[in-house]
Amino acid sequence: MKHSFISIFIAISLLSCAKEPVTNGNEVSFTGSDYTGNDTDLRVRDFIWKGLNTYYLWQADVPNLQNNRFGTLADTKADKNRSYTEFLRGFTDPKKLFYNGLLNRYEEIDRFSYITDNYTDLENQFKGITASVGVNYAFGLAKKLGVYFLYVRYVVPNSEAERQGLQRGDVILSINNITLTEKNRLILLQKTPIINFTTYRFLNQKFQPTGKTYTLHQAQTPENPVFIHKVFNKGGKKIAYLMYNAFTADFDEALNDAFADFKAQGATDLILDLRYNGGGSVDSATYLASMITGQFNGQVFAIEKWNSKLQPFKGNEREYFTSNMVKGSRQVAINSLRLNKVYVITSDETASASELVINGLKAYIDVVQIGETTMGKNQGSVTVYDFTDKQRKVKNPNHKWAMQPLVMKIENAKGVGDYVNGLEPNIQISEIVNDLGVLGDETEPLLARTLQEITGNVAGRASRSASKETFYFEKLGTSTSGYFGLNEMYK
Repeated sequence: MKHSFISIFIAISLLSCAKEPVTNGNEVSFTGSDYTGNDTDLRVRDFIWKGLNTYYLWQADVPNLQNNRFGTLADTKADKNRSYTEFLRGFTDPKKLFYNGLLNRYEEIDRFSYITDNYTDLENQFKGITASVGVNYAFGLAKKLGVYFLYVRYVVPNSEAERQGLQRGDVILSINNITLTEKNRLILLQKTPIINFTTYRFLNQKFQPTGKTYTLHQAQTPENPVFIHKVFNKGGKKIAYLMYNAFTADFDEALNDAFADFKAQGATDLILDLRYNGGGSVDSATYLASMITGQFNGQVFAIEKWNSKLQPFKGNEREYFTSNMVKGSRQVAINSLRLNKVYVITSDETASASELVINGLKAYIDVVQIGETTMGKNQGSVTVYDFTDKQRKVKNPNHKWAMQPLVMKIENAKGVGDYVNGLEPNIQISEIVNDLGVLGDETEPLLARTLQEITGNVAGRASRSASKETFYFEKLGTSTSGYFGLNEMYK
């Protein structure tokens, strides 16, 4: 199973005719264009339209993406090109063309396709590299107090934030002496090179200062998504716990190493914590499912459904449980636990590739879900570049635009894939800002409740004090908001 971005070759031919896809194995491309002009802006706009006309999952439902949108067979080539060019130039910039003119926005069907004018940022995001201050946080409003704030959910290892001692549960009300608001928080937290702030804790219905002040710099630091892995010995069971925060292909072997440790310790059960995992690589998701199981190698894990143009070529393309990971020219043996049951911790941020794992495994084993209903993203995307050669190796040197449109719906082996409203938990429990606990500690509320379910001891921590439940926090965003790759499932 080869991890790759599917991409298109477009050497623009304004518009002549909308060509049907040409295939070479599983790759799909446009060929034979003859445009030799120097209008880079027009080329980018043409690249956007033709890419979506070929790949977009809802191409058949968007009037502006129809093959005959700019004329019929009775119209001359010149008339079609004129109509097409006028349409492309009718938007103030390429992003407006993409978002306002070509996506399926009916009832917010497409919430996740996006475009960038700097694909390097996109590629780095897929590798787990973003410019950040090393903090994963949630941002929102304390309704009763009328105060906007963020709280730290975890600190990235080896980051400046970790070195300075920032901790889970720390609250931030202002940055660089500017009070946080819904409008300024992305600018302050993602665009400001250096941030200075004081931390608080929520105690006795108030924000109490900790007396600590921090100064952090934005830096691109790779984040290993294999955040915590350990084994608990409880109730005569060896319970593996994995907090996995993104399906990042560069860390597949680190994930496999964690499962090697689980095997070596004789793990009998597994808790997979995906509460902060917004998705990522389909290949990584397939590898993880194969690590959890191992007894289904060669069987279908997921089925891809493409648009009506590509379905005849792509068929019902499938992902399979496997015993090996493909890493470049190497085959790496997967460490499998051969489990028939798995416990998964989720939240409303659990999305895409995370949901793929849950849904894919449900066709074969018992999946017990603890936490909140997941986001409900059952579509996958591909990266679409503007290449200048038929081999799709040379990216256009005149611009750095790329698209990440939704191109396929993914179902499990039983044909189940309609979970746009999310996957509901068997056991409902949410994080509470003033009762977060320590991640990976067996007293952390969500982990504690899951351990109780496994061991049969459902007393004690399951009931949380009413005073803590009364704190109402309206979540309005997270540390990943505004970044490419948010809630993604890509090929």
